[in-house]
Amino acid sequence: MRGVTASRELDYSLECMIPVGELGGVDAAVELLLQHFQQQSRIIIIGDFDTDGATSTALVVRQLRRLGYLHVDFLVPNRFTFGYGLTPEIVALAAQRNPELIITVDNGISSLAGVAAANSLGIPVLVTDHHLAGAELPQAAAIVNPNAPGNAFSSKALAGVGVAFYLMAALTRAMVLRGLAAGDRTSVAQLLDLVALGTVADVVPLDANNRILVAQGMRRIRAGCCVPGIRAMLEAANKRIETCMAADLGFQVGPRLNAAGRLDDMSLGIQCLLTDDPDEARTIAAQLTQLNLDRRDIEQQMQDEAMSILEQMQLDTESLPLGLCLYEASWHQGVVGLVASRVKDRVHRPVIAMAMADETTLKGSARSIPGVHIRDVLDAVVAHHPGLIDKFGGHAMAAGLSIGADKLESFRAAFDTEVSRWMTQDDAIGVVFSDGELQFSECSLETARQLRDAGPWGQGFPEPMFDGEFAVIDSRVLGERHLKLKVDAGDQVIEAIAFRHFDHDAAPQVRAGDRVQLAYRLDVNEFRGEERLQMVVEHLSVL
Repeated sequence: MRGVTASRELDYSLECMIPVGELGGVDAAVELLLQHFQQQSRIIIIGDFDTDGATSTALVVRQLRRLGYLHVDFLVPNRFTFGYGLTPEIVALAAQRNPELIITVDNGISSLAGVAAANSLGIPVLVTDHHLAGAELPQAAAIVNPNAPGNAFSSKALAGVGVAFYLMAALTRAMVLRGLAAGDRTSVAQLLDLVALGTVADVVPLDANNRILVAQGMRRIRAGCCVPGIRAMLEAANKRIETCMAADLGFQVGPRLNAAGRLDDMSLGIQCLLTDDPDEARTIAAQLTQLNLDRRDIEQQMQDEAMSILEQMQLDTESLPLGLCLYEASWHQGVVGLVASRVKDRVHRPVIAMAMADETTLKGSARSIPGVHIRDVLDAVVAHHPGLIDKFGGHAMAAGLSIGADKLESFRAAFDTEVSRWMTQDDAIGVVFSDGELQFSECSLETARQLRDAGPWGQGFPEPMFDGEFAVIDSRVLGERHLKLKVDAGDQVIEAIAFRHFDHDAAPQVRAGDRVQLAYRLDVNEFRGEERLQMVVEHLSVL
């Protein structure tokens, strides 16, 4: 289930990381960067508007400045004005700053027109990305992407920030060897906190190499050796930095940064990661926290509307389409990806949620399930229905796209047809994987601590899940949506919580005296400095 076949895969020392020199394209990229160091060129970083893009941007900006590059700036496309990637429009905006080199981070591999526009202005482009390439590559001066055709790098799971880290590590080593930088002051390992955040938040598979990057970054964060912005966002979430977990990055820090890109401008989030002033970091973290609260309200309203649409569809048809495409004119285009993810978890099939971008264009965000490669599905739609999709990009589990508003119904049918080539209605069921049943004596705070410390856990390397039957001693509702239980576990009573239990009408009612089947994770709940055992319930059924 977790793919670990040897104990060495659990050695998270940096010496076990895949060597930097094995990443294809990195040597040519380093030589390009060295050339622009000698010229002290004006360099502009073009990032993406999510946490992976923000951390990638902050890492490259910080490291180039530390290495002595004097003219380094960044520009992140506003989601609503420019859309994703290095578009010709964002190149034109960047050109107003007279850059002599553009570096893309977490984007660019599908930006054929944008790179061509930069080339026409005499601005070379260095593409660093991790997304899957299309049939044609951009005519960039250099490309560093483990998923580009012909790149033999053994880990295809690097996030955008992981690719940026590898490139900056290679550049730093080259500059130290050539006497252009001091290694004791410029080690890129000092920025692994940013790598951990971006990798976890982008939900890329935590293969052995990514686990090393995340574990090393988490070690720095817990030691307090992180950028002030990460510390400030953890504090805003009432998380103790000394006991920070990868899940805290994914569920607390990442959403705060993402909220800036979803509702406002990711430049705010990047500035939070770039500042070295703790007071400024706290001020920005407070703004990001408010944006995240606003995002939650918008998402909840959209999610409720999506569930109403689903209920009506189920009344009108015998079964839902296998490829489900939802649209509502009032939806916020910055939040559709979150709605697609929530609905996907409910109906166990690929889901696209779409919003109006302008009078003639819809923009959508797709989320998929294991076994259905969503980018390949969209590629097949393009192949079988030329002109139906204006543009798209992504990877196996998530993608973005835009279509003409007048093509929605045609696209819905084509999307369902292509998904149906990958799965059947019998596949559209929820599966909860368990590591088995624990003895009551094993349900202890010490076990929970050991499991916590055995991470990092995440996508492709899930935290252990257990199952069992329990008698309910007490049941109550928290915040209208969460279910809090006390269950009998032999000679002890354990608190259990099911987050977002009441997000749909089919949620089972649980009362004291009921017997329940739980699939749960053991958690260490900290409250007012005291640690207590808690079950985090992922699935519940009343027996």
